[in-house]
Amino acid sequence: MRILLDANVLFTAAHNPDGKAALVIGMGSEGYFPLFTSNVASEEAKRNITVKYPKSLRQLDDLISRITLIAADLSAPFPDTLPQKDAVIFQAAIACRATHLLTGDLRHFGSFMNRPENTYSITVHTVGEFLDSI
Repeated sequence: MRILLDANVLFTAAHNPDGKAALVIGMGSEGYFPLFTSNVASEEAKRNITVKYPKSLRQLDDLISRITLIAADLSAPFPDTLPQKDAVIFQAAIACRATHLLTGDLRHFGSFMNRPENTYSITVHTVGEFLDSI
């Protein structure tokens, strides 16, 4: 398994260190699977945490330091209906050869959840679904 985390997963883990998103990052840090995030997702998470939970910025930085940052391969394919801001996250998943993309963005990724046949063999999950699957 190779896991790419979307910005909302990073954000959630930083402001809820006892939650499922933080658990996944902890498991990755312990070597259960490699974790990746895109530089775009990292910056988005930092912007959002600074506005909504500024006291959690240090926690976010600590979490990100345990995750491999990856740039999106902008020539990589992505599902046609994804908006550009989400397509770049998907392209980062392709770039790091992720088997799973974890996101809470049901609005844009919801129709692709648990349908790797439509997502270039990448399984898109919420954090909860991923934990239930392992």
